[in-house]
Amino acid sequence: MARHNLGTVIGFEFLRTITKRRFWIGTLAVPVIMGIVFGLIFISNSSTDKAADAQKNARFSISYTDASGLITPDTATAFGARPAASESAGVQAVQDGSVDAFFAYPPDPATQPVKVTGTDKGIFENNKYSAVAQAMLDAAVKQKIGSPELAGLASGNAKIETTTYQGTREAGGINSLIPPLMFLIIFYGLIVLLAGQMLNSTLEEKENRVTEMILTTLKPTTLITGKVIALFMVGLVQMIVFTSPILIAWAFFRNSLNIPDFDLAHLVFDPARLVIGFLILLGGFALFTTTLVAIGAVMPTAKEAGSFMGVMMALIFVPFYAISLIISDPHAPIVQLFTYFPFSSPVTALLRNAFGSLTIPEAIIVIAILYLGAAIMLRLAVRLFQYGSISYTSKINIRTALAARPGRTASPAAAPAGNES
Repeated sequence: MARHNLGTVIGFEFLRTITKRRFWIGTLAVPVIMGIVFGLIFISNSSTDKAADAQKNARFSISYTDASGLITPDTATAFGARPAASESAGVQAVQDGSVDAFFAYPPDPATQPVKVTGTDKGIFENNKYSAVAQAMLDAAVKQKIGSPELAGLASGNAKIETTTYQGTREAGGINSLIPPLMFLIIFYGLIVLLAGQMLNSTLEEKENRVTEMILTTLKPTTLITGKVIALFMVGLVQMIVFTSPILIAWAFFRNSLNIPDFDLAHLVFDPARLVIGFLILLGGFALFTTTLVAIGAVMPTAKEAGSFMGVMMALIFVPFYAISLIISDPHAPIVQLFTYFPFSSPVTALLRNAFGSLTIPEAIIVIAILYLGAAIMLRLAVRLFQYGSISYTSKINIRTALAARPGRTASPAAAPAGNES
């Protein structure tokens, strides 16, 4: 019967949430906005590429002086440039409209600037002068070197592959960092997206004043547990919807959107780190969910509970103030504090796990803290919800609620309006 009731609660909470119009408006708004942004980026990149190519290939009258000796007559002819008698004569020709642009190449272009003078065509179109001056110099350098391969090396286009080892085993490097780091991204996504829903999961019944009726047919533990599981299912739906446009963009529009061409085959999947990351993710999510549900059970309205949600959200971002220390010195006292303090532990431990600095014993302790904390907070949420089920206008006194006998609910006299928890 209890199992049947739990399934009923999960189904009811899940369907109640995903069948609301505002849920899908909020959920679909993100991929729609991302699609619009991707579209604008695609259009912008196409326009930028065309503009850059047009600037490099722009044709206008050019005169030049070359103190470096790099510009050969063939190179100048290819760009339609002719020599000027002097730098001052070249500038004068631009001023009187005889030519559109004048390039003055210094003795050492590597350390000295190339001076470009041109007829003003507007702040954006004026960029064509410097683009052509650079293209002309590049062509001259390649011709001087006499080898496309050497010219490519000289411009820094050499490909370098680095391999590191942990003893006799090849280290994964950044390829081993990405898979466990995904658990941190998922954790943030779930908490940020579902924090309000977590907080309101118990407040909704209290504000609708139906908790007494619900508790006559359901045990408080079954009700709260069902809400927690339903919240996780709702989170999975939102994560799938939110990640869909990113996956589609990466799979089909990678080049158009300038998304790096990352070969997934090179990723290194360390089973131990993946299992640890998954367990920390579940434990952290359970801890934050049960805590926010407990806060909702204490507060009479969502407005009063909002300030506490702000504190909870701040706790998951605190470790990022010490992220450089977490990565470079994971055994520093502040990092150890963040690792084992329950509400900063998920983020800190997931970061350390991704970077390979979280040892197995440390991981076991962190996981134990998170799951024990989640169990305690679940029990606390159940007691607070049961005790304050009809406390519709005032906050619940936590000390009184914990001291009350199981099964006892609050009465108007048990929680006076001025009592603060």
